[in-house]
Amino acid sequence: MEDQFIKMASLIGDPTRASILWTLLDGRAFTATELAVSANTSPQNISMHLGKLLDADLLCVEKQGRHKYYRFSNKEVAYALEAMASLVPKPKVFSKSKTENYPPIKFCRTCYDHLAGKIGVALTDSLLEQKIIVDKNNSFEISSEGEKWFSDFGINLEEAQKQKRIFLKPCLDWSERRNHIAGSIGALLLNKMIAEDWLRKNKNSRAITVTSKGEKELLKYFKIVV
Repeated sequence: MEDQFIKMASLIGDPTRASILWTLLDGRAFTATELAVSANTSPQNISMHLGKLLDADLLCVEKQGRHKYYRFSNKEVAYALEAMASLVPKPKVFSKSKTENYPPIKFCRTCYDHLAGKIGVALTDSLLEQKIIVDKNNSFEISSEGEKWFSDFGINLEEAQKQKRIFLKPCLDWSERRNHIAGSIGALLLNKMIAEDWLRKNKNSRAITVTSKGEKELLKYFKIVV
């Protein structure tokens, strides 16, 4: 196990491969050319790095027409990267106003396929305070009241449980240093809020914009003041 851990840490720790993995946290699939531009390296070099990530089963590749698209092999890769990012030391702040301005990427963003940042953590806190979900030894579960809440909210828990992935879990937020919701429930919450135009994705960024409708609905359902 120790040897395997050292190999994995060395693999991820390479600057070019780290840049590739950070780009893929967007949740979308990218071509080798797009990843080369993102990592500021040559097509030949990106091919070598992608090969190593594929061999380690951190990435998978899908072919569509003449193009190959790379993405994470499973969602646990995204969770691990988000947790690693939380180890980055926070910048020293000597004075902080009550109305601190958050950069968009820290305020509200996607973490692969679920909501993260200040809003993602606030949403999780609200669900815990309302006892819609409960924290049991750093593991999230849906309460009996929560089952009714999700049904009323329009999320089918039975369908979510049938998905071949983790149902519900805490994911350590790298900017807030606290947990937000991940798993199929986290993905369904984000998808619904985007479909209902509470949130809008920004082009070429993981940052998420909260709409005026979203401000009202987040206050109504989660008591979040944007």
